[in-house]
Amino acid sequence: MEVTSSWDKWVEEALSKLESLQLLRSLRPIYLRTEPEHPIKADAPIQDEFQVFDEMQQWDRSSVEIQISDATFQNWVNHISSSGDEADCSTHVLADSRTRESPQRYKKLLLFSGNDYLGLSSHPTIGKAAAKAAQEHGMGPRGSALICGYTNYHRLLESCLADLKKKEDCLLCPTGFAANMALMVTLGNVGSLLASGTKPLKHERVAIFSDALNHASIIDGIRLAERQLSVEVFIYRHCNMTHLNTLLSSCPLTKKVVVTDSLFSMDGDFAPMIELVRLRKKYGFLLVIDDAHGTFVCGKSGGGVGEEFNCEKDIDICVGTLSKAAGCHGGFIACRQLLYILLPRSYDLAAAVIVARKETWRRRAIWDRVQDFRTLTGIPISSPIISLIIGSEEKALDASQHLLRSGFHVTAIRPPTVPPNSCRLRVTLTAAHTRNDLERLTNALSCCLDLKEISVNSSNAYARM
Repeated sequence: MEVTSSWDKWVEEALSKLESLQLLRSLRPIYLRTEPEHPIKADAPIQDEFQVFDEMQQWDRSSVEIQISDATFQNWVNHISSSGDEADCSTHVLADSRTRESPQRYKKLLLFSGNDYLGLSSHPTIGKAAAKAAQEHGMGPRGSALICGYTNYHRLLESCLADLKKKEDCLLCPTGFAANMALMVTLGNVGSLLASGTKPLKHERVAIFSDALNHASIIDGIRLAERQLSVEVFIYRHCNMTHLNTLLSSCPLTKKVVVTDSLFSMDGDFAPMIELVRLRKKYGFLLVIDDAHGTFVCGKSGGGVGEEFNCEKDIDICVGTLSKAAGCHGGFIACRQLLYILLPRSYDLAAAVIVARKETWRRRAIWDRVQDFRTLTGIPISSPIISLIIGSEEKALDASQHLLRSGFHVTAIRPPTVPPNSCRLRVTLTAAHTRNDLERLTNALSCCLDLKEISVNSSNAYARM
């Protein structure tokens, strides 16, 4: 079944409806007072101001070497709730170990809890580009994107991201969360716009098939679309293609969408992309992936999970974020141009995209750390996200506190983020970590978990205390 022709037809009809209602709006980028000295294109040579490096630098470690105030440390260790109002640890100094005249006021920790996978949050090229943009153009957006807050710089970044994802176009959003919310509502609106009456009849609705462990932003977006009575929702068991096939085959609705995380944030497993592509060709659904944790991390050029599994052309819509591996802020939706026009419209991040693509050593380093962890622990992990499922909340907190005392920031993940009795330690690896860091972490983990008893079940690691 031809996927693009059916959905292109429906989108064209929806756009015609919007145009007839005079509701179709266009983005018109304004040019700010200072022209860009170096137009940013994905295939353009790197200019001096976009300096890149071929190995880890001293500043990279600042993305994983952190400190917290002693008051925060004590609250954490003793299960005391914290409002975050403890004294600013930046004003404190370490005690002189020789004289012991003053107590230690802050604790140094090694961070294994973040999503800064490439360590780019501390990259000087990105910081300088952001500072330069703020100094030249100010901080405020001047208005919404549809009014006057959309500039040539935004358009250049969208083009760069569209090229990264091998898509015709791309729309920037304030956050990745906002991108998923906007997309789910937009897909539901196709059913509303094409309805024969004021509300879509059951057969006119859009069927959305969602993985049971999809991110909250996808779930919230679907719920919002449900309130408009424009979608029918089907939840398939996590990465279970047999269940998804059964749901698809029994669904009488013609407008079908399958949405999934590409790399699941809490379990560290990949969506079965090859099987999804096979089902897409069979049923003609629109395939949407949230590539928040795969963008810049997976694929030879950092194109994400689609590039990693060589199925970019079979992904219709790719949602991403710049707040993880790019070390910045913002979200985006990469798709075909027709869908781009339909999407709602909600500085210098392009430097982050350039650095992330050019510094290929960072992707090699993070996957080296994945191999190091496998070798050191014997746990067959498949990504930089490591989910050590412990079970009870008390055990997870105890393990997290042991790691804290050992000098590691590893947060216990508890309900409602994960289901009851599946509390876990979520360990994330980055390009800024070293083999020595992992050796130290493994030793600390061995003291609170029986690593030999950890097994893999549905791509989740289960630990026995």
